[in-house]
Amino acid sequence: MKKDFVSIKDLSTQEIETVFSLAKELKKDRLKFFGALKGKSVALIFQKPSNRTRVSFEVGISQLGGNAIYLKPEDINPGVRESIADISKTLSRYLDAIILRTFGHDIVLEVAKYASIPVINGLSDLLHPCQALSDIFTINEKLGKLKDVTLSYVGDGNNVCNCLLYAASKTGMNFKIGTPKRYGPNKEIVDDALEIAKKTGAKISLFNNPNDAVKNSDVIYTDVWASMGKEKEAWKRKMIFGKFQVNRRLVALAKPSVLIMHCLPAHRGLEITDEVMDSPNSIVFDQAENRLHIQKAILLMLLGGHK
Repeated sequence: MKKDFVSIKDLSTQEIETVFSLAKELKKDRLKFFGALKGKSVALIFQKPSNRTRVSFEVGISQLGGNAIYLKPEDINPGVRESIADISKTLSRYLDAIILRTFGHDIVLEVAKYASIPVINGLSDLLHPCQALSDIFTINEKLGKLKDVTLSYVGDGNNVCNCLLYAASKTGMNFKIGTPKRYGPNKEIVDDALEIAKKTGAKISLFNNPNDAVKNSDVIYTDVWASMGKEKEAWKRKMIFGKFQVNRRLVALAKPSVLIMHCLPAHRGLEITDEVMDSPNSIVFDQAENRLHIQKAILLMLLGGHK
């Protein structure tokens, strides 16, 4: 594994399998590797609010015997209060790793460039790799395989969708994306995924009709229509995305056993209905839990102590 975990694109298929194997062990026994991070300190630099990312990382670091330090936007504002290079070099003298949750992806890349310690992308506007890796792990956990599994993503082609493209193509899973026109995933990432898929056998398909995207699928995934930083577009997006709601009618087009996923927080009644999210087919809270186990596995691979 490289020094940093910035994108799933940087992981080999074998490394993804190793992360999954470690996460499976950690889920069976949360304290199995307690002490692996003894004496190590990890900073969480968050410019965006967080529930799951912050709590799962802080708890995970604690369960591995490490020390988590949370830095709010007013405490440290990369590139504003102090240059990114200076922050990265200084923190590298104190810490063993940095987890960054920010807006522009260029900030993550710059911190990783100047930091001599591992940097983990806890979310940027372009990518959300910890989330997507946890999602694919959850699907594998539930279905026992990824090959020949079809995942359908319906809604905004945001950072989660971008990362699922990398995750699906790397693991050979089929991925169908349904978004309104002009709201699809990053074109460069789509091209990357299509190239990777040639080697793994994954099938990547893009649609502007949600019905076509979910037909005969094994898993349906959705996310908020207006991600953080795009709240001013919420009303406009509500009009555009109305037909992309994951509801009983849409779910009926998939396989009867279809699994329902959402990375949370959910705007119930908008991108997903209560009826679907609370149905027996929903694995929303399983995927939320798995953030803890996957992130602990990533920390172990980057900082050692798991062999």
